Amino acid sequence: MRAIRTAALACATLLVAGGLVGCDLASEPADTRDVVIAADLELTGAAAAIGSAYDRALRLKVDQLNDSGVLGERRIRLEVRDNRSDVNLSVKNIGDFTNNPEVTALITGACSRCLVAAARTINDRKVPTIALAPASAVSSPVADRRYVFKVAPNAADSAAALIGELRRQRVKTVGLLLTDDPYGADGSAAMGTELAKAGIDLVASRRVKTTDTDVSQPVAALARAKPDAIVVWTFAEQAGLAATAAKAAKFKGQLFFDAAAAGDLFLAKGVADAADGTRMVFVQSMVIDDVIATTPTKAARKQWFRDYTARHGSYFGYASFAADAVQLVTDAVLRAGSDRAHIRDILETSQLDGLSGPIRMTPDNHSGLMPQALTLLVVRSGRWRLAS
Repeated sequence: MRAIRTAALACATLLVAGGLVGCDLASEPADTRDVVIAADLELTGAAAAIGSAYDRALRLKVDQLNDSGVLGERRIRLEVRDNRSDVNLSVKNIGDFTNNPEVTALITGACSRCLVAAARTINDRKVPTIALAPASAVSSPVADRRYVFKVAPNAADSAAALIGELRRQRVKTVGLLLTDDPYGADGSAAMGTELAKAGIDLVASRRVKTTDTDVSQPVAALARAKPDAIVVWTFAEQAGLAATAAKAAKFKGQLFFDAAAAGDLFLAKGVADAADGTRMVFVQSMVIDDVIATTPTKAARKQWFRDYTARHGSYFGYASFAADAVQLVTDAVLRAGSDRAHIRDILETSQLDGLSGPIRMTPDNHSGLMPQALTLLVVRSGRWRLAS
């Protein structure tokens, strides 16, 4: 806009001084429309804890980017709908968003089934979408997910990291607690493969519904098999229930959590006591206050941790994924404007040293969080700490 005003002033000066008949301004007016990012999240229902954390993180990141003026005179506007942790409502929300020509990009929450059910709609209507759900099916096969990208841990990477720690702890036998959703299926396959390669026996496996609020029976069944360790492959609330159930069952072995189990930095007292010493594979941003900021990237992660904690009182593990999703969209808009197809093309080759860790998208891989983003955390004195 400043360039246009300058050209207009120059034109007026020439008209007065030289008696010009006219002056042609070739510059196009700058695009000042809002960049609309729609979000379909689980604000209520079984997945409300993680959906609400995503909502808080999205709003904080949008505020930060708007305050920075990175898009010039354009502003990011967030449009959020609650899918109530219901697949059918999520599909409806996504249908409405993708029908809206004002929507630049879409971010979806923790529900893997929701994204899978809506994937065809997203692709047919060509809306670039970043999924925060962990299942591999949200972003693959790429041929059927051209407009869908994922920012969340990958099951194969999480399983490999867990097995590495199991071997270091000299674990010989394992019990496995899994959710009965697509990510649980990923976990069953990935853990089965990695356990076999490591020569660790899987002595028992149990599944729980994502809506279960009592996991005592399946955990007790795992405890009766007397494995050296139980690996919990669920979201945070059920992982906490599993820890208390294992203690009630007098399980003497070790507990290990998959990355999906990351929730609040500080555990509730009953869970904290039961989970003391539990190890979890996750990204470093959750415990970045334990890390010395030796690089600008680490400094940015520490600042994000402080900003989120200052606004919301504590930190929630998955918050950084939502923030990175907004950053990826913003970086693409800076290069592509509001053209959805061009934004998609840019997302497909995006590289970002994000708040979650290094993210690298390729045409063959739309799930960009790199394996080296994962590290090992441990519960000490009621909160998660960096294990090393």
